[in-house]
Amino acid sequence: MDILKIENLSKIYGEGENQVKALDNVSFTVPKGQFVAIIGPSGSGKSTLLHILGGVDRPTSGKVYLGGQDVYAQDEDRLAIFRRRQVGLIYQFYNLIPVLNVTENITLPVLMDGKKVDKKYLSELLSLLSLKGREKHLPNELSGGQQQRVSIGRALINNPAVMLADEPTGNLDSKNSCEIVELLKASNKKYGQTLIIITHDESIALQADRIISINDGRIESDRLINK
Repeated sequence: MDILKIENLSKIYGEGENQVKALDNVSFTVPKGQFVAIIGPSGSGKSTLLHILGGVDRPTSGKVYLGGQDVYAQDEDRLAIFRRRQVGLIYQFYNLIPVLNVTENITLPVLMDGKKVDKKYLSELLSLLSLKGREKHLPNELSGGQQQRVSIGRALINNPAVMLADEPTGNLDSKNSCEIVELLKASNKKYGQTLIIITHDESIALQADRIISINDGRIESDRLINK
């Protein structure tokens, strides 16, 4: 079953001579639970693609379906709810709230939804992320690797259908990078979430089930990885 379906997706910035085509008629599908790595040089359009898949940036043309739902047929209010409930976004620079502790940062999407926190699931996540004992720590009391673990917890807390990670190890040393990738793979297997990672790191890409290479806004290659 395909969880994601992308049809003829294009994104154009600017007008006239300043026009830039960040995505050019991109189409592909992603089965539920697949781990996909998206690679390509800087400026190739891969981050633009990820933001459109996550409901952050509207396409100029084309369709994105998640679980059969036309993502951009929704108004802005429904799109915000969609982002919160269906998509887990992880960025290179963590984007944690400085005045909130670990638990508060992780549970923020649930509280914004007006829901009660599932304490059993939260405890399970804290164990998976090796954050037990640090629940009350503020971001500035954590290492870079720990902060990225918190951002992963925040992305997972609403049990989203799709996890999207934009260079999640780009700000980390090699040891922490390996640990973060292992965590993302573990959550992919444990919770069955579809995982899409943008990376410049070939060793990370080769751990995926599939590698999509993008250049000049177009898909250059799309291949399954034999493991």
